[in-house]
Amino acid sequence: MTCHLFAISFAAHEPLPLARFWSGVLGRDLADDPYDGVALLPGDDTAFRIRFLPTREPKVGQNRMHFDLTSASPREQQQTVARALEFGARHIDVGQRPEEGHVVLADPGGNEFCVIEPGNNFLAGCGFVGALACDGSQEVGYFWSEALGWPLVWDQDQETAIQSPLGGPKITWGGPPLMPRTGRQRLHFDLAPPAGGDLQTEVDRLLSLGATRVDIGQGEVDWAVLADPDGNEFCVLPPR
Repeated sequence: MTCHLFAISFAAHEPLPLARFWSGVLGRDLADDPYDGVALLPGDDTAFRIRFLPTREPKVGQNRMHFDLTSASPREQQQTVARALEFGARHIDVGQRPEEGHVVLADPGGNEFCVIEPGNNFLAGCGFVGALACDGSQEVGYFWSEALGWPLVWDQDQETAIQSPLGGPKITWGGPPLMPRTGRQRLHFDLAPPAGGDLQTEVDRLLSLGATRVDIGQGEVDWAVLADPDGNEFCVLPPR
């Protein structure tokens, strides 16, 4: 069996306050994390954990991944924006045009996210967290489809998207031009083999699909650090 997407992890100077922000916005419960961080538990079987792990590295440039939150009505969009601002978000400008209907915010750690206007057919039925929108190539979309066993639900003009067979949030890649790399990214995927699986077997499989081993100074740990074909770091945790 292939790895499953165990979590999306944020690197944070202050993991607990950032976790509390997202807990308030998403309505998810907080939980301890075995790797010195804080986690938000999945809302249902189609969701994934969100982890907040300590780092001392500064945030440089715009993140290569961000959440798209959906809205069922203009009022709901306004309420989501107001709730996020109340918990500590702020409006930011990333080059969005005035006629675009989504609202771009940053959380207290400076991580960008969007509150999408109602009527977005692409995210219909995906849930409140409609998508994890990523900067990335068509090749990397194909890689992650194979890595997770999630089918491609969009493949056009070098833009790709995948979604779990169970439904839930999509993961999208916008195609070229790609953003310049500005050091280690603030968000990354955490994969894990299923209970009874084998970490090394999964690492070998991911390497055969195009991943590479990387050293981010992790030292002697019980997980593996790899990079996808676009150079984005991700972790493979012990089976769970």
